[in-house]
Amino acid sequence: MRPEQRAGGDYADRMADTPPGGSRPPSPTAPAVAVVPAGTPAMPGRRLGWRRILVLVGVFLLITACAIYMVSVLNDELGIEALLIGVAAAILPVPVLVACFLWLDRYEPEPLKYLVFCFAWGAFVSTAASLEVNGFAAGLFAEMGLPTALTAVLVAPFIEELTKALGPILLLVFRRREWSGITDGLVYCGLSAVGFAMVENILYLGGYGYASGVDRYGPATGAQQVIAIFIVRILLFGFAHPLFTSMTGVGLGIAARTADRRVRFLAPVAGLLLAMMLHGTWNLLPTLTQATGQALIMLYGFIGVMVPIFFGMVGLAVWLRAWEGRLTERTLPDYVKAGWLTPPEVAALSSLGRRHAARVWARRVGGDAGVKAMRGYQFAATRLALLRDGALRGLDRRPVDRERTAREERELLDAITAYRAYFVGRDPQAPAGIWDGHRYHLRFPDGSQRPVEAPDEPVVPIPVVLAPPPPPVFPAGYGWPGPRPAAPWPPGHP
Repeated sequence: MRPEQRAGGDYADRMADTPPGGSRPPSPTAPAVAVVPAGTPAMPGRRLGWRRILVLVGVFLLITACAIYMVSVLNDELGIEALLIGVAAAILPVPVLVACFLWLDRYEPEPLKYLVFCFAWGAFVSTAASLEVNGFAAGLFAEMGLPTALTAVLVAPFIEELTKALGPILLLVFRRREWSGITDGLVYCGLSAVGFAMVENILYLGGYGYASGVDRYGPATGAQQVIAIFIVRILLFGFAHPLFTSMTGVGLGIAARTADRRVRFLAPVAGLLLAMMLHGTWNLLPTLTQATGQALIMLYGFIGVMVPIFFGMVGLAVWLRAWEGRLTERTLPDYVKAGWLTPPEVAALSSLGRRHAARVWARRVGGDAGVKAMRGYQFAATRLALLRDGALRGLDRRPVDRERTAREERELLDAITAYRAYFVGRDPQAPAGIWDGHRYHLRFPDGSQRPVEAPDEPVVPIPVVLAPPPPPVFPAGYGWPGPRPAAPWPPGHP
């Protein structure tokens, strides 16, 4: 047995034999610099089975086919010049809207492939299906002698909201474990709506704007109409589609974090119906305004209905943005007691400001590798909190799901341990100390060593070494974080 392993075992024995507050407290010395692994550890991935490959290929081919179809239809209807102008103008607000949704997802960013999938689904699959259904409905209303404007009120809200939501719904069905709650629902559905709105704006800006203006009075008039439509449709009402579909996102987010099967079904349905009704009401306002000649109908509907709902949804999104940070404070203390984490580390995860401060510190003591490891550590810790929250909510009903959760918990804890090696024990300005799951054991400037209780407001960050684990704190089995496995005692400790 190596000296450091024997010392670690002796320390564990002393911890087990010495009662809290006894006369023989442990005597830790200054921790040695942790050994930094050769490369930044990566999060565990999934194996690509043949079924998953077939599904991915099928989805890719569907989106590609719809994209080619939409480009062909828009080119036939607008012409190449109007199409290019419409694309250039419609793309301008997209980065801003996408950035707003990514801003909501800072605590646990979703995989890029899922974000791209939702955006592409809304931009091509949803628009292609909606274009066909709306065109068919308009022709049917015309044959029946009814106003084609009914399509915008009765048909478009139904098919557009349904098809925009289908992409996120597929993610929920096949990748429910990737959903952390309502925030993910808002992000996925919001990006699908942004993609849909972008393609729809190409039609309005290029067709109703530039092409119709050129046909009437020339290119100057076409440019003026593009600017006018851009101001009204994008600058003033650009939030409309994301706002409608966010209702569905709320329902899907609720369904993702509940174990009640009735709620899993009813919440998305209620959200989708609310999105359809809100969309239909929005389309009804200009229809009534045009039919009655009363412009105040549009003004009153916009100010009295849409604006309050918009600001209410913004307030909800901002509140939810901090939910994952607060979640770490509620769930990760169990791992603190089990000796996997220290109280300041949990405190450093509770807000984006504290996470940024931790990354700044990690860069100071560990350079680029340190800050990269800190980002990975924060992501893994957030995933761990979400995983444990799901277990406490009873989301895993089948034994295979519970086994998978236990396996992922172990993988995340191993990743956290590896990430900590990049920055723990590397700061000469930090107090030399060890956390044993209950209290600190610190060395003071006068050479004395004694235990110190964790303060109510932990200083962020205190990069202390984790002690070899005490006897198990929690009962064994699913749903409780087990004790940290014995690790070699850092060289230089008695």
